[in-house]
Amino acid sequence: MKKLNKISILFFLLLGITFTSCETTDLDLLDDPNQITLDKADLERYMVAIQLDFKDFARLMGSNGSQLVRIDYMFGRTYANNFAPENTNTEWAIAYQGMFSDMKNAEAIATEIEANKHIGVMKIIKAYTLLTLVDFYGDIPLSEATQPAEFPNPQADDDAAVYAAALAMLDEGISFLNQDGLGMDIDFYYNNDFSKWIRFANSVKLNAYTNTRKVDGEAMNKFNAIINSGNYISSTADDLQFRYGTNYLTTPDTRHPAYRADYNVSGAGNYRSNWLMDVMYENDDPRRRYYFYRQHICTPNSTGADGVPCASDQQRLFCSTQARPPHYPSSMVFCSVDGGYWGRDHGNAEGIPPDSFRRTAVGVYPAAGNFDDNRFSTVGLEQGGQGAGIVPIMLASWIDLMRAEMAMANNNSSGANTLMQSAMQKSIAKVQSFGSLDPDADLSMAPSAGDVSAYIAGVGAAFTAASTEGKWNILATQNFIAHYGNGIESYNFYRRTGYPTSLQFNIEQSPGSFVRSFFYPADEANTNSSIQQKPNVQVQVFWDNNPAFPAFPVAN
Repeated sequence: MKKLNKISILFFLLLGITFTSCETTDLDLLDDPNQITLDKADLERYMVAIQLDFKDFARLMGSNGSQLVRIDYMFGRTYANNFAPENTNTEWAIAYQGMFSDMKNAEAIATEIEANKHIGVMKIIKAYTLLTLVDFYGDIPLSEATQPAEFPNPQADDDAAVYAAALAMLDEGISFLNQDGLGMDIDFYYNNDFSKWIRFANSVKLNAYTNTRKVDGEAMNKFNAIINSGNYISSTADDLQFRYGTNYLTTPDTRHPAYRADYNVSGAGNYRSNWLMDVMYENDDPRRRYYFYRQHICTPNSTGADGVPCASDQQRLFCSTQARPPHYPSSMVFCSVDGGYWGRDHGNAEGIPPDSFRRTAVGVYPAAGNFDDNRFSTVGLEQGGQGAGIVPIMLASWIDLMRAEMAMANNNSSGANTLMQSAMQKSIAKVQSFGSLDPDADLSMAPSAGDVSAYIAGVGAAFTAASTEGKWNILATQNFIAHYGNGIESYNFYRRTGYPTSLQFNIEQSPGSFVRSFFYPADEANTNSSIQQKPNVQVQVFWDNNPAFPAFPVAN
């Protein structure tokens, strides 16, 4: 495995700020690069570097999943090209040359000084990372990894075996956290509340058992045992998330990357997913004003937010002058979303027109942009929450959605409905709490408690009235909406179930096979003689045992 010079991060200036899972923190803390050395004083520096790499890994892998399942916009018409081997070099390097390498050195120091809490946290983070790598790549190096002298070309271990090892690692991490030991100098996630780290570890297990429910006859029992224990993330107060800062005037820029891209002097830099915006607008989802910020009242060739028809605009939105693709049914959103929501279709690979002050920007959740109160003004520096947003990594609402899926799999649709509505309640409440980050927001435009209750009740009633397939579609749609900001689990859900069947088609009629697993990164496959590159993206990970999935080929 290639070795890179490790760039470390010096201690963060606390400035009187407490780092917790739910409080705002200023991440204005990075210092100059420096080589990490092996002495006891460096343990905390390792822990800082590991935690920062962890949020980057979760964010980047979450973005990959989100693009595939239309939570985010995906550029490029063919899947094999969009997710080519060179496109995930960074994610792989963060895991192996970043976190895993640092953990090996840090654990040696921590073992010597009996820093058991540090070891426990590292094991839990590593286990989550390994499980995610398996979910995306299948077989991956573990037993021979981070041992360059003995194994310069580490072999990939069987994906099911890595899953088992990661689950055992979670138990080891919990065991270390239950032992005596000093806390970390800086804990960006839980502020040294190790009972919350244990709840996170058990929640990661729940996720793994959800993934393996079709290949492990005991997965349901293991899942239920944790639920019955109550020792998992069930409250948003226990959510695992990373909070960004607001600094951009000096290096480093600590704002949420999505905020950086959209709130600058040149306008919004990214596009939002037409599918997600359309679903949320058409159903008046209470979260839409928090997820998306509209700069312009009218999207070409649609009905504007004021109810007035919008003319086509070939210069700014070329597809608004084009015919609907022949493989798109008339009911499917194409090119333009009503209400001023200006994004792009799945797979659209057009160039960049002069639309940066028209396209919809990221909102106040999760990137801490503007709350959408119908102001329809352009984006700029220091607007909204100034980028002090989050990377959501494991949320209480997501656990309820896993429980709902397991209930559906166990033919308990009534229980699934209750859990889905609980997930919606938690998700919406969390998202709405971000409205206060925007000091200029007119929160009288925010959905009221009655609006939220009516929305949740309406989805619940539709679920009750739906067929089994309809129920899965509704649950899947709510899963995808709730995972805005991190689509890892939604990508897994789609492969497990094949739902929702209502996803917007790729704009390309023949985009190639949907990505069942990713190519190995080019940097690994080209330099590690023990890794053989996959023939295509159709290779399935061990738990992806879904024979019904090919029934939806056109929705690739």
